Amino acid sequence: MVILFFILWLVLNGRFSLELVLLGIPISLAVCAFVVKVLGYSLQTEKKLLRGLPWFLEYLLNLIVEIGKASFSVAALAFNPKAAPEPVIVEFHSGLDSAIMNVILANSITLTPGTITIFQKGDFFVVHCLRREYAQGLEESSFLRRLHLFPYIEFQLPRIPSLPVKK
Repeated sequence: MVILFFILWLVLNGRFSLELVLLGIPISLAVCAFVVKVLGYSLQTEKKLLRGLPWFLEYLLNLIVEIGKASFSVAALAFNPKAAPEPVIVEFHSGLDSAIMNVILANSITLTPGTITIFQKGDFFVVHCLRREYAQGLEESSFLRRLHLFPYIEFQLPRIPSLPVKK
């Protein structure tokens, strides 16, 4: 983590000099200490992230492909004067136990042209689809299949206390 912070320090400075290197090392160490102390970062968390990296890259590639396919479909619909949208609202359960995985699914659906996640609570989804054919495969989508294959890692985000509000 310190190395990543140091590389970020060098990239954001835009130049490379001995002064920046000598100043960047203690700053990177301080930022890393802050992340460990305040945000609860640990080496175990990094190991979990690295273990899920191949899955994440595969999921990201799948997301890009699906966005591309949906973009062409929506563009064809927009440029065809005879084709009319047939909007439909679909409700379904994802079957995913993880809150993070359900949020990833909701965002993936919304990023894909022609579909918008209207509501998501737990594993229950309400999705608006521009055409009826877009709604047919939601319960068996490639997103959902890949999310079920994810090496289960539930990250515990630290609770940051809120400041008291004066009335």
